[in-house]
Amino acid sequence: MIDVDDVGVQAGDHWLFRGLGWRVGAEECLALVGPNGSGKSTMLRCLYGTQQPTEGVVTVGGEVPDERQRDFRRAVSTLLDDSDFFAELTPVQHLDLIAGSFGVELDYDALLADAGLNERATVAAGQFSAGQRRRLLLLGATARPFDVLLLDEPERALDAAGKEWLTEVVARAVESGAAVVLATHHPPLLASADQVVELG
Repeated sequence: MIDVDDVGVQAGDHWLFRGLGWRVGAEECLALVGPNGSGKSTMLRCLYGTQQPTEGVVTVGGEVPDERQRDFRRAVSTLLDDSDFFAELTPVQHLDLIAGSFGVELDYDALLADAGLNERATVAAGQFSAGQRRRLLLLGATARPFDVLLLDEPERALDAAGKEWLTEVVARAVESGAAVVLATHHPPLLASADQVVELG
């Protein structure tokens, strides 16, 4: 599903990373770890096609990643460091957008209860706390159909219950047949990953 072949990214005279090579198949999860500035977010952007590696080849689904392509965006779901939500829309309205965009039926009540947002279902997201916003972003990334899931430190701003929910969501994504790559410091996510790649 995902192939990284001798990939490196250079920033000025400095290499963030070099010589990376790994594969992630369906029903597999790979975790990227490393200190801040080691290139975890950069690697995820390379997988989504918003950044090109300096050397080496990245393919997702047999193709070079390109988030400008409609079919690629439908197959690959992301929560990256620049992901955002619609502050004026409620969680229900966010789910309406997903259902309409992907032509799927969603069990709103079950999804919102699972994410711990059922009591905020009709409240504009701009009024949410940081943790609630993170839950909404994760819900948006995982309620839609996808073959590949890319997550950049998804545990950020989540409380203990939110992190437990996140770990379950990632496990369900893998069980459903997706290939998952995430940058994380969260021990339960690292423990459940099939591969761990250290940068830096």
